[in-house]
Amino acid sequence: MVAAERGVQAVVTAPDFGRLGPDHWHAVTDRLRAVISLGDTYDLVIVHRDADRVSPDDRRKEVAEAVTREWLEHPHIAVVPVRAIEAWLLLDESAIRRIAESPNGRMHLDLPKAGAVERIADPKRLLQETLAAASGVAGRRLTTFRNRFPRHHHKLLESLDPYGPVSQLPSWQAFLSNLNAVFLRA
Repeated sequence: MVAAERGVQAVVTAPDFGRLGPDHWHAVTDRLRAVISLGDTYDLVIVHRDADRVSPDDRRKEVAEAVTREWLEHPHIAVVPVRAIEAWLLLDESAIRRIAESPNGRMHLDLPKAGAVERIADPKRLLQETLAAASGVAGRRLTTFRNRFPRHHHKLLESLDPYGPVSQLPSWQAFLSNLNAVFLRA
């Protein structure tokens, strides 16, 4: 959506790290080496790295140094949520209810405000609990629902509205600003 608004044709792909096994993608440099070894071609590398307990600027620097070391002068953007990317997904109640297959649900979800969401200690756990609550299911159906969290997480990311509630967060604004700068150079 953001690329199209700038008149830039973009095809988003993600390397299949599963082809390499679990030991090849923990550090940013390892992930970049793995991507290069897969032999695919990319015009822009977008590296997601949660800030966790480090400052977002330190994470951006880590990504820039890794790209410079492994893929010299390749255009890149660091996506650095302050805590974890799940925090970004906790802001859109209608998306959560839709992905939980209960778009008209009435149960209270107690979602965090934008100003507090990136200070949540474990946003992934909270997102899992929130999706489960939004689903309105119980018993075995709830267990089955919880087991589908990776799919729900993926769907929430795919449906993330760049101008929706997440747009209130400075970390998201920084990502969009960097993305727009790359598109302007394209």
